[in-house]
Amino acid sequence: MIPYSTQTIDDEDIDAVKNILRSPFLTCGPTVSDFEEQTASYVNAGYAVAVNSCTSALHIAMMALGVTDSDRVFVSAISFVASANCARFLGADVDFIDTDKFTGNLDVNHLEQMLIDAEKQNRLPKVVVAVHLSGRPVDLQRIYELKIKYGFYLIEDAAHALGAIYKGHKIGDCFFSDITVLSFHPVKIITTAEGGMCLTNDETLYRKMKLYSSHGIEHDKQFLINKDMPNFYYEMQSLGYNYRMSDVHAALGISQLSRIDDFLSKRRELAKEWEELLSSDKNLTLPVADSNDSVSSWHLYQVGIPFGKRDFVYNTLRHRGICVQVHYLPIYKHPYYQSIKNYPSLPGAEYFFERTLSLPLYPKLKKLDLQMCAATLLGLIDEKKL
Repeated sequence: MIPYSTQTIDDEDIDAVKNILRSPFLTCGPTVSDFEEQTASYVNAGYAVAVNSCTSALHIAMMALGVTDSDRVFVSAISFVASANCARFLGADVDFIDTDKFTGNLDVNHLEQMLIDAEKQNRLPKVVVAVHLSGRPVDLQRIYELKIKYGFYLIEDAAHALGAIYKGHKIGDCFFSDITVLSFHPVKIITTAEGGMCLTNDETLYRKMKLYSSHGIEHDKQFLINKDMPNFYYEMQSLGYNYRMSDVHAALGISQLSRIDDFLSKRRELAKEWEELLSSDKNLTLPVADSNDSVSSWHLYQVGIPFGKRDFVYNTLRHRGICVQVHYLPIYKHPYYQSIKNYPSLPGAEYFFERTLSLPLYPKLKKLDLQMCAATLLGLIDEKKL
């Protein structure tokens, strides 16, 4: 079976984890801080908070921005459900931004119209969550201009996009946004087995997220409310969660981060190979190629299949041992969100979902296997005259 994605683990990663298992600290040790500092340095961000999942990162990001049940949050319609659930955890109303029908990234024109309508209703969103789907950056410049005009906070959901570049800025440097979140799930650009991270340039947001990630407890004397206390003293200053990352996971992350440029180079090489092999078939819609302004991390290679044929292609390829995947059902179509309110259909998101198929792409994918996958897909399309 050829998966659509999988982790790339080598002996250095295994040794890094072994070293922590032999150390005094399996958790709450110095390795997590090292991982935070190295990741922040890699993307040129001021601060980083490592946590146990990207969902946890999204949750504490929303908390730090002060989202409550009286607020409204706008979210890209095409994404994993956690991109919206983080607002629902806090009781906020969620509305969905339509997406470009070819890229799946949010449609900035639709976002602008939503903001115009929301201003008339006196119900502007507190936060907009912009998802860099498949690793391709959204148009952050235009969204930033809307952020300034309408006064919302911006979270970049960069679960797919560590290593991507937009107009010379590494995704994660928060030049255009308040907070960026990352995922270190095994299929992502680098992995900590499970894990996530919040990045920001705002020290106040950083301090809040740090507290929320660890029970709301403060140990640092300079930030204690009660200053003149014994050294053993710590205090819970807010209601937080046990979202900490362990030193074991962080050690794996540091080892992986040291090879991220190799991972990215291989992903981009394989994406180019896919493009060369599939570009001759006009039945397929290929993902937008990189440009001077936008360089994808190529977490996913998503092609568009002719309308009504995607599920047949999906099932047939899987039956033949090629584990393609679909990313994603529009979030508002899930039964939970349907139970909240009658969300309108969004034409761009619907078009993208009905045709999208994620093909195998990961650093250790062999070119011969990729070529076999491409030949199988092209042969299937030609055979069925899709």
